[in-house]
Amino acid sequence: MDLAYLRAQPDQLPAFLHHQRIRETPVGGGSICQARRLTFDTGESVFAKSLPDPPPGFFAAEAHGLRWLADAGAPVPDVIAELPDLLALVWVEPGAPTTRAAEQLGRDLATLHRAGAPAFGADWPGYIGSLPLDNTPSTGRWADWFAAYRLEPYIRASPCLDASDRARLGRLLAKLPQLAGPEEAPARLHGDLWPGNVLWAADGRARLVDPAAHGGHRETDLSLLALFGGAPHLRTLLAAYQEVHPLADGWRDRVPLHQLYLLLVHTALFGGAYREAVTSATMRYV
Repeated sequence: MDLAYLRAQPDQLPAFLHHQRIRETPVGGGSICQARRLTFDTGESVFAKSLPDPPPGFFAAEAHGLRWLADAGAPVPDVIAELPDLLALVWVEPGAPTTRAAEQLGRDLATLHRAGAPAFGADWPGYIGSLPLDNTPSTGRWADWFAAYRLEPYIRASPCLDASDRARLGRLLAKLPQLAGPEEAPARLHGDLWPGNVLWAADGRARLVDPAAHGGHRETDLSLLALFGGAPHLRTLLAAYQEVHPLADGWRDRVPLHQLYLLLVHTALFGGAYREAVTSATMRYV
């Protein structure tokens, strides 16, 4: 068993895990899936994530997103094996974040976003964390699509939001077309680009992992990078991005608007711990 054989016969991975000598080392950081490093006798490794009885198409959505991002030249791990309850990716050795890697990531994201998408949304059903992500495609206004498929579903799914929260969010949804800034063509997005989904690699180039890929507004990816303490060297990253693909005027004022998507996902997944962040982002506009 080696990496070349696994690429050619990915469906054999469960049998090899059961019968062959493959060293399994737990990998931390995941809150939903079990993550492991699988090391073969050849010394080659893969990263494997698994989930017993996952929702239909759970790992297929991630694999599809990774390949779609890779088609645009994005720095993502290669998909080695995609099975209903397991996804195996080429192992990327972790390293330290550096300014040089941040500059390269800024340029990589600009190139990815400029590759574009046929529509807002995607042609496959998605997931974000363990939640369904409605990728219904639209060629209409981004603000309408964002409200219908990235905000409203998670407002409904968040029982920790009270009546005043929902009323305030309703007013924001009504104002969204005026808050959204200039219209732009759909960008090709990672879609869940909080700082934990950037893997700073030992080879000096950051990788994008755990995507919820879709066509959307490029400011969403960049805004999510500022959440939860912010990505390392974020100013450097953004400056490099701007050199390649300058953002529209006023983009900084729209950062909390784009962040609201992932904050609402967190209230739906984890409850009231994120309610204050949702309230703070909403009150910036209404």
